Amino acid sequence: MKNFLLTAILAMIFVAADAQPIKRWKMDDLLQYADTNDSVLVINFWATFCGPCIAELPYFHSITNKYKKQNVKLLLVSLDFEEYYPKRIRDFANKRKYTAEIVWLDEEKPDEFCPRIDPKWTGSMPATLFINKKTGYRKFVEAEMKPEDVEREVKLAAGIN
Repeated sequence: MKNFLLTAILAMIFVAADAQPIKRWKMDDLLQYADTNDSVLVINFWATFCGPCIAELPYFHSITNKYKKQNVKLLLVSLDFEEYYPKRIRDFANKRKYTAEIVWLDEEKPDEFCPRIDPKWTGSMPATLFINKKTGYRKFVEAEMKPEDVEREVKLAAGIN
């Protein structure tokens, strides 16, 4: 019985250690993060129920990893329903082995938070913000992106020829 209990506890520890932590942020947290981060930021707004989001996420993950040495960082901002937080979002990320930081945006009024990201954002997903504070580069894309478009924007944001 002791061996079974010890094995069960160790299994829970390993599962918890492998789990992707999903933080709960408000819009002010996100804006502060973007304002105080010195990395070239790629902030992707997505949801687990959004087909185009799911299709493009692997590109964002692999391309930002490719440019990690150039200080490119990916932040995945989930716009999922509250009842999906954190389990469904975490399970989604773990199943796909995503290592980028993921936060859940705890906001209920897109008409209030979307303009704080970009005045033209209608609220549709996927949407992505590319930022390089050092150079002043800022580009918002409200559409699904192809791999070559993601890489082009990452290179422009990072100042890579």
